[in-house]
Amino acid sequence: MLHTDVAGDGPEMVLLHGWGMHSGIWGEWRAHLQRYFRVTSVDLPGHGNSRFQGQRELEEWAAAVLEVTPPRAWWVGWSLGGLVALAAAEQARERFSGLLLLASTPKFVADQDWMHAVDAEVFSQFAQQLEADAGRTLSRFLSLQVRCAERGNETLRQLRGELRSRPAADPAALCVGLRFLQECDLRSSIRGLDMPLLWLLGERDTLIPAHLARDFPAIGPTVIPGAGHAPFLSHPQQCTDYVREHLLSQQGYGNDAAG
Repeated sequence: MLHTDVAGDGPEMVLLHGWGMHSGIWGEWRAHLQRYFRVTSVDLPGHGNSRFQGQRELEEWAAAVLEVTPPRAWWVGWSLGGLVALAAAEQARERFSGLLLLASTPKFVADQDWMHAVDAEVFSQFAQQLEADAGRTLSRFLSLQVRCAERGNETLRQLRGELRSRPAADPAALCVGLRFLQECDLRSSIRGLDMPLLWLLGERDTLIPAHLARDFPAIGPTVIPGAGHAPFLSHPQQCTDYVREHLLSQQGYGNDAAG
């Protein structure tokens, strides 16, 4: 079973972290959310306090998360967590009140018909370096997340500090998760998703270009000015305000719910 932390009161919410991290990364922002939601944050397979049991497919990661999460909730998937959440939604639509993709995308690697992503060579280099030095590779990945962003140095210190607060990710799980980032294409899943779907992006995110909003005008992603790949760390109040306005209203709660 995957490790979870549960706190707060209100409508159910599930938080899924990104590659190489763990649910401790939600820190300050989770404290904001707990005022309005009952928050279940999950350590993905082989990350933080969750053991890796050899799950090699995205659908297996999604199924493992479904085993430890509430029967119906708003899901928030950050970065890789967004892919896991989309896969879970395909398996169990009835378990979702809705989905918020936070600095995430259905496809992380660019190709001829999808320019809203990073060059494939970037992840290829990470994959090669991961075999030699996982710790250094992850550190470089964190640095990439805050490049060009407001409060980048401060956010990087937070990312590194939170990363050290739990056990390092299993190298095998890191390899599998990186492969998901390299290979998964869930664009068709997004277009066919029959549930409330929200999207929150960072204006200066070097991994998830904000202009991907052009390909999904019906969803209308919201972009936080100045934010990089971790807007919930660099701009926690803006992220909280967005969640209160959009998620609580769709749950049938007023903006003043829970205080």
